[in-house]
Amino acid sequence: MNKRRRLTGVVTSNKMMKTVVVEISRTYRHPLYKKVVHSSKRVKAHDTLGCQIGDEVVIVESRPLSREKRWVVEAILKREGKPVVEIQESAGEGV
Repeated sequence: MNKRRRLTGVVTSNKMMKTVVVEISRTYRHPLYKKVVHSSKRVKAHDTLGCQIGDEVVIVESRPLSREKRWVVEAILKREGKPVVEIQESAGEGV
């Protein structure tokens, strides 16, 4: 295993060729006011596994692939209700 960051998110768009938009949600408690805060960020990820909208995926950091793509889909955890684990074989080898 390497030191690259891995995040889990949900695919929200797959309209581009070999690119998906993944929304990463985070919930934490505010340090001063103790209120629960929900935040999310959307990133573009390179997709060779054929993700669909609603899939839960694991993305991993990579070298810049385009102007906005710095992530690669490594595995699909759930396919719209069905648990599936597909791991990309060449995730870290010059994608």
